[in-house]
Amino acid sequence: MAKYKQRIADRILERKVLGKGAVLIEGPKWCGKTTTAKQLAKSVLDLGDSTILKQSSGLIEISPKTLLEGDTPRLIDEWQALPPIWDSIRSEVDRRGEPSQFILTGSSVLPEADETVHSGTGRFATIKMRPMSLYESGESTGTISLKDLFEGKSIDVQQNDLNIEDIAFLTCRGGWPWATIISKKVALDQAFDYVDSVFQRDIQRVDKVKRSAERAKLLLRSYARNISQQVSYGTIRKDMLSNDASTLDEDTVADYIKALKKLFVIEDLAAWNPNIRSKAAIRTSDTRHFVDPSIGTAILGLGPKDLINDLKSFGFFFEDMVVRDLRVYAEALDGELYHYRDSSGLECDTVLHRRNGSYALMEVKLGGEQNIEDGAKSMLSLAKNIDTDKMPAPSFMAVIVGVGQYAYQRKDGVYVIPIGCLKD
Repeated sequence: MAKYKQRIADRILERKVLGKGAVLIEGPKWCGKTTTAKQLAKSVLDLGDSTILKQSSGLIEISPKTLLEGDTPRLIDEWQALPPIWDSIRSEVDRRGEPSQFILTGSSVLPEADETVHSGTGRFATIKMRPMSLYESGESTGTISLKDLFEGKSIDVQQNDLNIEDIAFLTCRGGWPWATIISKKVALDQAFDYVDSVFQRDIQRVDKVKRSAERAKLLLRSYARNISQQVSYGTIRKDMLSNDASTLDEDTVADYIKALKKLFVIEDLAAWNPNIRSKAAIRTSDTRHFVDPSIGTAILGLGPKDLINDLKSFGFFFEDMVVRDLRVYAEALDGELYHYRDSSGLECDTVLHRRNGSYALMEVKLGGEQNIEDGAKSMLSLAKNIDTDKMPAPSFMAVIVGVGQYAYQRKDGVYVIPIGCLKD
């Protein structure tokens, strides 16, 4: 049996369980939710097992408490397969009046409001899990800590062990836990199997709406071609129409995107809205992203060599991977990730904004001195336009790179950090 790789979510789950009667772990399938939950759970009800689900469907009407009996915290795995159990858990949490009672996992978002009586507010805490960051999977050395940078600690020059071939492979392999422990020869298959499962089965079952597998595939391909960019649903529709003989309107595109978000396949990056001295209009369009870059490379049939032969596309997929990692790290730092664009041309690929009001500006570049220079210049210009009478200055600014021998701080104060050195 493979040794369990520690996840950042382990620390978050331990804390959340102590404060609430139930904790819900959401995220894409195969990202490790169940395995992480089992590290803490003392008993399990596996609703992902068809036999157990069938038995439980009968019991939920007769004796719901029977399903919840067991040592605590009790794991209810793939709870959304039996929506009525949500209210049973909520009632049981109220009855027991103690924390650490239940851990739930789910590979799709909460069912529609009419399927549950109560939202669970006040009883449930929620954790969002994603595929592994490079630090969790063991590819990043973790010598540069975002937490340390937020606390103003200086960093020494650190060496990066990853080269462009490594970055290309890791982008295509993704952070699927199983793929990180099997041989490289077959590790890339995990992402291909994942996308096949999404459009062949999951898109049909997510909300009981019959959808076209072929159309879901076209949408994923369009997203992959527009990854890490701000494109409208209209643009995606036109891209899909070039390969779709049937009629297709924006409402249909929006419906498919909504379904894929429910499955945690798509996770767009929202716009940051700071206090800016400039009167330039802030662009509010989301940046298009998958929950893992390997989804995009797999749906387009791309491998590591394909990325190296097309560095422009590689740069967009690399940004998608950095966004995945920064989102994982942001969870540990009580933060959210955003992007910034305005009509004057100021931009920043990622902004990590924490609950305490502190934030960091981070540009993403595959590599190259001129690209690093451009990224630093862009962030410095944005920082000068922040109205520091109304909000603090950025805690730090960094260019996150894929290719680069060292992590270091420039004379202008901007950090250059290879993704292979970064951790939360």
